[in-house]
Amino acid sequence: MSGATFVALFVAALAIWFVLRVAEVLLLVCIAALCAVYLSALTDLLERRFRLARWMGLVASVVATLAAVAGIGALLVPPVIDQTQALITGLPQTLTNIQNVVAQWASQYPVLRGTQLGDVVTALIDAATNFLRESMLPYVKAGGKLFIECASVIVMALYLAVRPRLYRDGILSLVAPKHRAVGVRVLDDASATLRAWVVGQLLAMLVLGVLTALGLWALGVPYWLAFGIFTGLVAVVPFFGTLVSTLLPALFVVGTGNWTKVLAVIVLGVLVHVIEANVVVPRIMERRLALPPVLTIASVLIMGTLIGVVGLVVAVPVLAVTMVFVRHVVQVEIYGDTGHAEPAVLRSTAEFRIPKTPTAA
Repeated sequence: MSGATFVALFVAALAIWFVLRVAEVLLLVCIAALCAVYLSALTDLLERRFRLARWMGLVASVVATLAAVAGIGALLVPPVIDQTQALITGLPQTLTNIQNVVAQWASQYPVLRGTQLGDVVTALIDAATNFLRESMLPYVKAGGKLFIECASVIVMALYLAVRPRLYRDGILSLVAPKHRAVGVRVLDDASATLRAWVVGQLLAMLVLGVLTALGLWALGVPYWLAFGIFTGLVAVVPFFGTLVSTLLPALFVVGTGNWTKVLAVIVLGVLVHVIEANVVVPRIMERRLALPPVLTIASVLIMGTLIGVVGLVVAVPVLAVTMVFVRHVVQVEIYGDTGHAEPAVLRSTAEFRIPKTPTAA
């Protein structure tokens, strides 16, 4: 092994060790960048529409966001807290009812007798509860640390939103001059991709929360508002959020012993997600992300394993930025593949695009 190869491997190993050691800090920076993307999108809109200075647009964006959160909180927090407390208080009785109903079904349907479905359901609920407790409890216990991290995220997001070009130029200064054209394309594409994800995600969370709450209320499902809010929040986790938010309300209905109602709740969950993904969001959003489903699920599993429940939130944007880098740098610059049309990470619905031809050095 040559000396240069040994040094390269040593530097690579050192970089990996450093990244693993500061993974929590990098996660905070990533969350701050997503918040900055949201604030920057609002600020840019205000700048274009009302000709405001950058700092004035940012102040207006922050004030409008706080007012919206406070207004929604004043309307929804009290009933959500009441329903959540009732849900948690009644959880042991609900589990007992579910086990009794499953045992009754097992006696009626021979195919269920040897499955021990009630124990499986209880084990699944316990596993999910333990995962959330193990992932979130450290953050809840470290109150001072949590406050400092939240304040750091807010401050970083504000600085990133008010002067985005400063940090963009700083990143480009680290790239060799002959490759800066590629760096510009990567940063521009990544910025547009993250903006599309943030806007689309907020829209999807709102649509899913409202439609689910209304549907569960119409079906007479208990805790319908809490489940609606939960559906909107877990929409940030693709596939798994959809699965949990569909099955959890149905699981609580199992305790009533009404098969028809259980199926109706499951059908409602499926319809709401189908309508959101194929009708509402595409009609409102001009562009959206196009990521391979297998890679999306794998990224969620990897980030959840490495970082915990908070990593689930940033799994998709991290994957999207990685895909942008791979398309521009690996596919185009290294392999020279400029003629193979593939769905872009960011695209209009049903559209395809070809990566730009690299400029001559």
